[in-house]
Amino acid sequence: MSDKPQARKRQPEQVRQQLLQSAARLATEQGVNAVTVSAVAQAAGVTKGGFFHHFPSKQALIEGLFDDMLQRLDEDLDQLIAGDPLPYGCFTRGYVKLAFLDNQKENGWAAISFTMLTDIDLTVKWDNWLANRLQKHQATDSDPHLEVIRLAADGVWLASLVHRQKKFCHTEQQLLSMTLGA
Repeated sequence: MSDKPQARKRQPEQVRQQLLQSAARLATEQGVNAVTVSAVAQAAGVTKGGFFHHFPSKQALIEGLFDDMLQRLDEDLDQLIAGDPLPYGCFTRGYVKLAFLDNQKENGWAAISFTMLTDIDLTVKWDNWLANRLQKHQATDSDPHLEVIRLAADGVWLASLVHRQKKFCHTEQQLLSMTLGA
């Protein structure tokens, strides 16, 4: 029998996901200011060195978290669009539905959304993401009427973050019905 300790199997993607999930949880529960290198590393059960192996800085972690959330947003939108029987406005309807989902606000998006307002790098990422989605759905969602609906959904999203207790159920139905034709 060997006295050497067993080397732990490296699972870099799993560790990276643990770091992202820990950062999202801290951001949701305590705000983005609570997302520090030490706090995230401790919450994920890794050393600071392990943290820095995956993210060279807190800013890189925040950007990684934002990228991860955009990817999940893409997946959720694609699923909503695939289930929509009407081509006209399908992206806008999915966008509106996502703005009203409580779980979208509870998985770190709320904190990151506020950070995006003051972080130019995140704002540029969001703008690029939205431009790419609009380009992809140009044939179905380029109507200026639909742009107004998406902007209204953005306003509801922000209002729901500021006024956490207020629900905007009727607004969602109103916006969705508006996507059915100009």
